[in-house]
Amino acid sequence: MSAAPEEYPYRQVNPEFALKYALQHIEGGRAQIVEGVIQHVVPTWGHERAITSIRRQLDPRLIELDLEPGAGNLDLPGSSNWYIPDLAVVPSHVVDAGGVLVPDQTLLVVEVTSDSNGDTDRVVKRRRYAEYGAPLYLLVDRQERACTLFSTPGPLGYTLVDGPHPFGTSLRLPEPFGLELATDRF
Repeated sequence: MSAAPEEYPYRQVNPEFALKYALQHIEGGRAQIVEGVIQHVVPTWGHERAITSIRRQLDPRLIELDLEPGAGNLDLPGSSNWYIPDLAVVPSHVVDAGGVLVPDQTLLVVEVTSDSNGDTDRVVKRRRYAEYGAPLYLLVDRQERACTLFSTPGPLGYTLVDGPHPFGTSLRLPEPFGLELATDRF
């Protein structure tokens, strides 16, 4: 006689957790979930140049403030979203604690648009990062050739918008960064 279906341990697995766990263990690549759709993350050289430019400008402040830059996973618990931002800046003690990070643990999240998913960065991720409390969201829009900084997050979105600023003009990053970001290399 076979065991009753309710005795199988897989019936008690949280589907959100299982999907996000599987996504973290995909061989040979990185993937994210955006509104329930799995997307492979393959940065282009244009993405990389913009992110490198931002990191180089931030590095002195990051060292001074004991902050970590990276493109690690961000979980949006209770949703079907698991993001890999182009860049996130977090306090070192948060990274030292280990585990998965959530947007409200970041100080800055940066997304660089591409032809294939620009609207995701402009609309979906902007809304979700605000909803999950990321204090600063920098959108580097390569199609529009402009940068916009979103701040003061809330459940309905960001309430402060600085931009769009055309590439080549500087953009002020507020504290704790307190610096002018040059955008001519984006």
